[in-house]
Amino acid sequence: MTLDSLYGLTGARLLDLYAGSGAIGLEALSRGAKEAVLVESDPKAVRTIKENVRSLGLDGATVIADKVERVLAKPPAEPYDIVFADPPYAVSDEEVQRTLESLRDNGWLLDEALVAFERESRGKALMWPEGYVEERVRRYGEASVWYGRAAGNP
Repeated sequence: MTLDSLYGLTGARLLDLYAGSGAIGLEALSRGAKEAVLVESDPKAVRTIKENVRSLGLDGATVIADKVERVLAKPPAEPYDIVFADPPYAVSDEEVQRTLESLRDNGWLLDEALVAFERESRGKALMWPEGYVEERVRRYGEASVWYGRAAGNP
């Protein structure tokens, strides 16, 4: 897992947006993350995540069956150390920007939180809004992951 090899996960609180099967969040828990909150709107994917949580027997997983934009509209109980987002490639660049802004503006990020956003490699480069500092981009064939840091909450 690149997040672990680049940044370390021990004791981290991770928010997994557009969680799909839950692989990222569950892998983070298996590598020492304290908590993983997995947000997914597709009912079939939510069932898969819940089955995976049960079969792996990992503590610290919370599954939220809702749209990312609705979840991020309200502040969390506590901010997160790491956010991983892997939206469908059909999600517009504008929606990606709104997601990053909601994370920043609604208290989802600790100062210096790591934010990783997966997008299609052939698409436009991710434009980080104010309040973020880009760290690196990793390309993996058809997908690229942009890594940035929250530069302090406004």
